[in-house]
Amino acid sequence: MSHPSDRPDPATGSTESSSLPDTNALPNTSRRRFLQSAAAAATVGAAPHVRAQQQPAAPPPVARASVPARPVTLNVNGRAYTLQLEPRVTLLDALREYAGLMGTKKGCDRGQCGACTVLVEGRRINACLTLAVMHEGEAITTVEGLARNNTLSPIQQAFVKHDAFQCGYCTPGQLCSATALLDEFRAGTASTVTANVRVRPPQLSDDEIRERMSGNICRCGAYPNIVAAVHAVNDGMA
Repeated sequence: MSHPSDRPDPATGSTESSSLPDTNALPNTSRRRFLQSAAAAATVGAAPHVRAQQQPAAPPPVARASVPARPVTLNVNGRAYTLQLEPRVTLLDALREYAGLMGTKKGCDRGQCGACTVLVEGRRINACLTLAVMHEGEAITTVEGLARNNTLSPIQQAFVKHDAFQCGYCTPGQLCSATALLDEFRAGTASTVTANVRVRPPQLSDDEIRERMSGNICRCGAYPNIVAAVHAVNDGMA
């Protein structure tokens, strides 16, 4: 007795079982899905490129208007220097690059090392942090102006005697700062480590000197000798 599934198909006359899967349909279905997936992937992959092409180009940089130089007269070490300077030129660059006074050193160029210390109206400042045009008419003293009549100043002599430098790069700033320190101390100016601000004059201890010279860095580590040199001048022993 034949199985019901072995009966001929009325439409085709085939005796193959109608319950068998249609193997011819599978490749077509798989190919269709593959093409659909590939098309979708290509669309997604091209999207960033399309977006990048649609973004507007960056605008060209704006050209800054140049500020013309103008004459600036600086009174440095008792001499008048008339220099052609742009307003943005720092006092440090004016001294070194325009006036030719190379004693003042450029260290960090951001007011952290003290190598560029000069005196303006007797006050010590970092020349890299101030503009030259701000100091017209003011008395500026650099390390070249500390000596008088070819004779080293007392603090300069003390630095030599007490070996208060090694490489010497920071020494111009150290000398200017120490000069101002002694003037401030003699004027009775207190510091953050002054024990009793009512005592006049204050006692110039090692801590006082270190605090008052803390804005000047010596990478060679000559600090003890710098302290000794300042003590010597203050005590009249330089």
